[in-house]
Amino acid sequence: MNTNEVHRQWAERSGEYSPDYYAYYGPDGTSDRIRRALDSLSDPEPSVLELGCSSGRHLAHLYEHGYRDLSGIEINDEALDVMAENYPDLAAEGTFHVDAIESVLPEFEDGSFDVVFSVETLQHIHTDNEWVFADIARVADDLLVTVENEGNDEESVNYVKDEFPLYYRDWRAVFGALGFDHVDSESLDRDTFRTFRPADASSEPSI
Repeated sequence: MNTNEVHRQWAERSGEYSPDYYAYYGPDGTSDRIRRALDSLSDPEPSVLELGCSSGRHLAHLYEHGYRDLSGIEINDEALDVMAENYPDLAAEGTFHVDAIESVLPEFEDGSFDVVFSVETLQHIHTDNEWVFADIARVADDLLVTVENEGNDEESVNYVKDEFPLYYRDWRAVFGALGFDHVDSESLDRDTFRTFRPADASSEPSI
């Protein structure tokens, strides 16, 4: 499956893993972990970008807890309609880009966002587009959070329900090579929650 086919799968997604699907389940424990990571920042009003925000359940949780400078990138154009229906305040006040993250991120200036996070999004980036990880590091000024399925050492890709690829990567190594210190991690049911800080800004030792 090439990168265009991967993009098409997600842009046209309905049913399971669609914007409606995530809106139905709403914010969850991951949403709260992300909020707590943001609460640890010294800046009480950070600019936040979610990569692959879908209908916005994680951003909606941040909005409910007082965060207002919220942005998202989502390839499925139905997501904004679902967001407007389920999280109207977020939809009205947030900034959203409907396109692949590989198309949007290069347009941002360095350090455009205090916080960048992804939840089960980077794991679907095609191997041909791994260059985009450098853009993620470039635009994240203070904190980077990844919540991704990292798999195991025995395989590098898995096809979810035989439909779309899930690429297993060592995110600590990926962003370590791009100038970020690994601050913390937590193993979840199927994902690993990781936080990173730019090496020149991190005051905590890597673990």
